Amino acid sequence: MTNPGIYQLFVYGSLRSGFRSPVYEYISRFFSFVGEAKVRGKLFDMGSYPAGLPTKDNHFIIGELYKAKNVSEFSWAIGQLDDYEGVDVEPDEVQLYRREITEVHINGQLTHAWIYWYNGDVSGRTVITSGDLIQYLKEKK
Repeated sequence: MTNPGIYQLFVYGSLRSGFRSPVYEYISRFFSFVGEAKVRGKLFDMGSYPAGLPTKDNHFIIGELYKAKNVSEFSWAIGQLDDYEGVDVEPDEVQLYRREITEVHINGQLTHAWIYWYNGDVSGRTVITSGDLIQYLKEKK
């Protein structure tokens, strides 16, 4: 996937700092935390992972914005995340997510960043109305 000069990444699921997953450790190595942010979209509970879908409605997904620490390493670093998110698949595999550029709202400003949107069907799945996966999981316990 080509890079049109966007070196920021918006994350809303296991890539967020609150999960402290092994993949987050990878993100913290190659990306700097910019701040809490939100994007226009709906978040769904898929069981073991969330699914974010873009929307034109007034619904937002809460997450975190990161920027590449080293622009020259961005393509390689985002490629590793593409592998983790199932963007690049073998012919017999299903592509779970697609990476696209989206508009990000942060501190009353707009910017652009890459995001992993879910690529499958969410029929019958619970909508996470708060748009915040971490808050949703705390309330679910």
